[in-house]
Amino acid sequence: MSYKIISAEEAASHINHGDNIGFSGFTAAGSPKAVSEALAKRAIAAHEKGEPFQVGVFTGASTSDHLDGALARAGAMKFRTPYQSNKDSRAALNRHEVHYYDYHLSQLAQDIRYGFLGDVDVAVIEACDVTEDGEITLTSGVGNTPTYARLAKKIIIELNSYHPKALKGLHDIYEPADPPCRREIPIYTPSDRIGTATVKVDPKKIVGIVETNCSDGVAPFTPLDETTMKIGKNVADFLAKEMKEGRIPSTFLPIQSGVGNIANAVLGCLGENKDIPPFEMYTEVIQDSVVGLMKEGRCKFASGCSLTLSDGAMKELYDDIEFFKDKVVLRPQELSNNPEMVRRMGLITINTAIEADIFGNINSTHIMGKKMMNGIGGSGDFTRNAYISIYTTPSTAKNGCISAFVPMVSHTDHSEHSVKIIISEYGVADLRGKSPIQRAEEIIENVVHPDYRPLLREYLSKTKDAHTPICLESALSFHQAFEAEGDMRKAKI
Repeated sequence: MSYKIISAEEAASHINHGDNIGFSGFTAAGSPKAVSEALAKRAIAAHEKGEPFQVGVFTGASTSDHLDGALARAGAMKFRTPYQSNKDSRAALNRHEVHYYDYHLSQLAQDIRYGFLGDVDVAVIEACDVTEDGEITLTSGVGNTPTYARLAKKIIIELNSYHPKALKGLHDIYEPADPPCRREIPIYTPSDRIGTATVKVDPKKIVGIVETNCSDGVAPFTPLDETTMKIGKNVADFLAKEMKEGRIPSTFLPIQSGVGNIANAVLGCLGENKDIPPFEMYTEVIQDSVVGLMKEGRCKFASGCSLTLSDGAMKELYDDIEFFKDKVVLRPQELSNNPEMVRRMGLITINTAIEADIFGNINSTHIMGKKMMNGIGGSGDFTRNAYISIYTTPSTAKNGCISAFVPMVSHTDHSEHSVKIIISEYGVADLRGKSPIQRAEEIIENVVHPDYRPLLREYLSKTKDAHTPICLESALSFHQAFEAEGDMRKAKI
């Protein structure tokens, strides 16, 4: 059969008020761009007529302004899951205009298959190629696309010629069976492949193809500052020491790294530290630094869910696609974030905290305990099952007025039972095998900014005869001081 070439506007006309849409991709990588913008315009037109128009939005992770931003500004989302990072989307969900389900990224596809979140009415998939018999070659991100494509009643393809057809072979598409028939996932090293190169769908479900030519538009990282570089060096030095002392095998272990400037700095410092051998990655997001590390021979292989690369780094990879093809694999997030894989391969996981308390609990989602920032993402998938779980954060923010280390976190995403190492620009807090009071002393001494150490020591001394010395009347005193006076240093303990 020959697919119908349609405009983005015609594609959007196939989507109805109340539909649940599964969008491809993971971050901006592989996320649709044209259909989501046309859908936003359709919602605006309906609202101007006094007609309701909202859809449920399933994605892989965050997307881009073409999707989250456009739909949020149009008031077109009834709910959103599992993760977002767009400022307009964030504002809408914090105003309760959008119901936001903050989900562990490894769990969403299976929970949709289980019927927990309703139907997938339409799948919108970015592709670089599609065959007559329904084999779709994805672009730079996978996300939950296989599940959305299989369950959707209708499929819309954005055929994006920015991404070359030579990407075929980079993806490893596999869906686990559902209970009670589930077997082990047969991935034992980051480079193992167990699935297919394409997403196979019933061609009759494809209602049309929208032709585009658009990059993912991932911004290059800002220049690394002194604080970020110190954190990166502290991580690399810590891991080199662990290897030297025999707590990490001499062959090293696969790395998982979160997204952002600190993660980029950490990977760069790992590459520069010659005490660390060339390493592999089993992670969500493959960032700019990985391209350089591969060309230098410092990163041997990277398994991820997306190529979240700036336009310059993406061009570098695409221009030399044959070099990278046997060094990179892109999988569904159900595999890239799967706890079974994390535990089996013994991943060293490195993620970023918004704040930590002195006992090792981590808040990675909420500002002042109430304003959603982005979401838990994959950090929970990795942290609980890691060989060594590391959290990084600068010790302060807002010119020192906010301490990343507080008496009690205002929201808990990762408990003290899962967090093994915390690293700031000041050093390393090793929490392994320590009681609450020992963890508190380790954190205050090694990673807290000097301005805040006296306050935290004073807090710690207030409660006696308690296994975990929490003082209820001043546990949130840092947050109260910031809200009242704009400076946590004015906390009254």
